[in-house]
Amino acid sequence: MPPPWPPAAPPPACARSLADLLVALSAARALPKGQQLHGHLLKAGHLPATASSHAPIAHHLLTFYARCALPGDSLCAFLDLPAPPSPAAWSSLISSFSQNGLPAAAFDAFRRMLAAGVPATDRNIPSAAKAVAAAEDSSRPPLAPHALHGLSAKTPFAGDVFVGSSVLDMYAKCGHLADARRLFDEMPERNVVSWSALICGYADAGMHSAAMEIFRLALEEAVPVNDFTVSCILRVCAAATLFELGAQVHARSIKTALNASPFVGSSLVSLYSKCGLVECAYQVFGEAPERNLGIWNAGLNASAQHGHTTAAFQRFMDMQNAGFRPNSITFLSLITACSHAGLVDEGKRYFSLMKEYRIEPQAEHYAAMVDLLGRVGRISEALGLIESMPMEPPEYVWGALLMACRMFKDADTAAIAAKRLFETGSRSSGAHMLLSSTYAAAGRHMDAALARKAMRDAGVRKETGLSWLEAAGEVHTFVSNCRRHPRSNEIYNVLEKVGEKMEAAGYVADTSAVVKDVDKDEKQATMRYHSERLAIGLGLLIVPEGVPIRVMKNLRVCDDCHNAVKYLSKCTGRIVILRDNRRFHRFEDGEIDLYRFSGWMDGCQVGRLIGREENDRELIFYMLMELQI
Repeated sequence: MPPPWPPAAPPPACARSLADLLVALSAARALPKGQQLHGHLLKAGHLPATASSHAPIAHHLLTFYARCALPGDSLCAFLDLPAPPSPAAWSSLISSFSQNGLPAAAFDAFRRMLAAGVPATDRNIPSAAKAVAAAEDSSRPPLAPHALHGLSAKTPFAGDVFVGSSVLDMYAKCGHLADARRLFDEMPERNVVSWSALICGYADAGMHSAAMEIFRLALEEAVPVNDFTVSCILRVCAAATLFELGAQVHARSIKTALNASPFVGSSLVSLYSKCGLVECAYQVFGEAPERNLGIWNAGLNASAQHGHTTAAFQRFMDMQNAGFRPNSITFLSLITACSHAGLVDEGKRYFSLMKEYRIEPQAEHYAAMVDLLGRVGRISEALGLIESMPMEPPEYVWGALLMACRMFKDADTAAIAAKRLFETGSRSSGAHMLLSSTYAAAGRHMDAALARKAMRDAGVRKETGLSWLEAAGEVHTFVSNCRRHPRSNEIYNVLEKVGEKMEAAGYVADTSAVVKDVDKDEKQATMRYHSERLAIGLGLLIVPEGVPIRVMKNLRVCDDCHNAVKYLSKCTGRIVILRDNRRFHRFEDGEIDLYRFSGWMDGCQVGRLIGREENDRELIFYMLMELQI
């Protein structure tokens, strides 16, 4: 006799066993076995859920597919629930969309839930906040962050630390830092997520001093900071190239075992790479107990930044062999490596390879390709690539072409690039100055003067060039022809003496980049005391012999300073490592090495720092002192 249809409902004990089995498969993310169980549930009539005993099965199935990164199947499981869905089911659906990169769908589900009369809870508000934070600026409703905050304030969970932390994190990621700080100050209770969200919000916005201040407060209040917090602080140190400070944070992460986190590891690799310590970056990468895609990309980018092209290509192969699929950041680093080495064919190959991985090249990839072509003088080809872009070229793409035009004194193409750049609405002073210096280098001083006049008429002010040197527990900052430093007289005297030796060795100032049409002596006087030279002058006075002088600059190093530092290294016997906004330059005994770096750590070895039992309060006040530059 055939079984009755539909099958009888399973006894409650059986339903509970099936639900427990789904929970176990969900924790293990065992997709094939879970799909087999799903098929059995359908055939046995347990789904769609009609009886109340079936509802937990459908709910756990929803969570199972969410954890297996299949939000579409989660939605199907949600639709199999008996109507009306419970608040917990709505929360799981919103969380599934939010966790799997579908912020618009998550926020839409949240609005549908409210429209169905289901109240917001401490489970679905954090998921909705995460969705709002993850949405692109163009697709996010302008008042969505404030609307969600207002809604949460009207619920019984207004004072809940998890709800408050999620809203704070949303404000920070949406760039509403004033609102984030106001909420942070008003929270009756804070947890590590609250502190980390605000620190990382300030770090992402480039507000380094504010990020450090909050980190100091967290340590003063004995907040048990996590790997996410430490990673953010290390990113601040990397952005400001504060090596000694970053090394101390590294030491603290070792003491607390947070250095085992791949998030901290990737930030450490970036820190040491950006401070010119590529061998230390490689050491951190090699010793990482766990690697994710982020730390692989950080290691690859370190090789690319320092011109270790072969190492970058090998790391790419190792990453694939380890089972990691490259993303857009991976290919950007590879093209950058090709650009620094002038490998046009290899760069084109990696650019084409992106499509095989179903990655659409973004504007930054086109900018890297323009830089690659421009470095080898293929300016017409670079212009053609820009004109073939499927999106409107942003200003940094035209800026890359302008830089190539300056390098090869192509004033006509520079004028085209500048015109197109200004049409984007850019108010970049760098573009105006590049155009002016390109005209000057080509001997077209009248056009250079007109370019500067256009800059003044547009109300654009030239960005101040800054160079800084970190030594003896302090950060010393300089601008061109600056005499504000307490040891200015000594700095100028040592540069004068070294300058005489340089000229005797054959140094001749290159004044082609001086945009003003003045006499030779005035041009030379203009070039002699650029900010990076003043910082190096101080380094000659205070950095011990045998220790490289490390100087950072926020703008590109001019050709004359590049040549001058080469002679300075030969005449003084000192190693100078100079980082500008494009790359590293290593000068030793009159030789320029754009690619090779040593693993020196000038008097602040991480190994020694690990053994130094410093008080956290003293450490953080030292941090803030360093940031006053």
